[in-house]
Amino acid sequence: MPQLLPDTGPQRVLAGSNFVYTVGSGLYLTAGVLYFTQAAHLPAGQVGLGLGIAGFISLALGIAVGHLADRHGARGIYAATLIVQALATAGFVLADSFWPFVLVVCTAAGAKAAGIAARSPLIRHYGGDRPQEFRAYLRAVTNVGISLGALGAGWVVQVGTLTAYQLMVIGNAIAFVVSAALLVFLPPVTPLPTTGGPRWIALQDRPYLLLTTLDGIMAIQFKVLTVAIPLWIVGATTAPHWLISGTMLTGTVIVVAFQVRASRNIDSPAAGGNAYRRAGIAFLIACSMISMSGGIPAWAAATLLITAVVIHTVGELWHSAAGFEVSFALAPRHATGQYLGVFGLGAGLAEALGPGLLIWLCIAWGRPGWYVVGAMFALTGLAAPLAVRWAQNHYDARQAHFKAAENVSAA
Repeated sequence: MPQLLPDTGPQRVLAGSNFVYTVGSGLYLTAGVLYFTQAAHLPAGQVGLGLGIAGFISLALGIAVGHLADRHGARGIYAATLIVQALATAGFVLADSFWPFVLVVCTAAGAKAAGIAARSPLIRHYGGDRPQEFRAYLRAVTNVGISLGALGAGWVVQVGTLTAYQLMVIGNAIAFVVSAALLVFLPPVTPLPTTGGPRWIALQDRPYLLLTTLDGIMAIQFKVLTVAIPLWIVGATTAPHWLISGTMLTGTVIVVAFQVRASRNIDSPAAGGNAYRRAGIAFLIACSMISMSGGIPAWAAATLLITAVVIHTVGELWHSAAGFEVSFALAPRHATGQYLGVFGLGAGLAEALGPGLLIWLCIAWGRPGWYVVGAMFALTGLAAPLAVRWAQNHYDARQAHFKAAENVSAA
């Protein structure tokens, strides 16, 4: 298990704020779509369209708000994104038709993406010598919080009344407000001065953009457990339907127990590239096993699926740790928010496009589609070490240029 509490006060404040936030997020992730379809009575097609629009709109906000956090102070910007997300979430109770729904869900999704980028300079500043390891700790905390929120959402779904769903929405909004309030106890971070060059430096860093693309392709793996496997279990296997919850629980427990440990040995960009490669191979093996679970006896299908989920989650640990490492290590300190905002584009596109791609390949096409998806992950992992090497060389050359310019100025 990871260490229960971080070492320093600021880390504990960030972890506490993150925990409260993710309990609220767990409520929404588990039953948010059901709220709009069952309580607000919006057609499922409209809900899907609105969520897709929100996903694409939120992509650019991470870069812009990350830049604001770099230049004007990350703590205040991050707290502001949480307050906006709280207000937008509370507005869900008024979303009784399509366009009000689109407005509030786009605002909430945009504030979420902006908050992730704005928080990055705080993680880097207060994360100690290894902010990547602290980021891994926060991911373990996130899984605990989401799991607790999911329990509350389970009660809401079981009751199924409008009042219960509205209480869930208000509880979610309150969690975001409390998360923002806890940041009062966090010392502010003084923005670092710029070092010259273009304002939107991250958007002109081609090696980093390539890494963003590769990480985004691999980030589709997060939707395997939440979208593809549940649909596969129900539609293509004889495995019991309760196994859907079993696979979710298995993945969550592994992440909580081992994410920090998995990140400790991935302590350089080169190690991150190798971890991407191992993750791709693990995903290929897991996808192949999932494909083989169709059309066999229930006990054999269940055994294969649980084994595949364990292997997949080990790959997820490596993938997440690799992303933490390369995204921080190859970003200049004065532009951490902007760079992490760019890196979030990959995950954002995976969030928007991943479910549809997996449904088309793995569910509509069936067993061959799983092999195609696994091969996609494996090839992405094989390309990652080369991309990391290019990005590392580019980063080193830029740092050498900055140091030379500083020496000239000092002389």
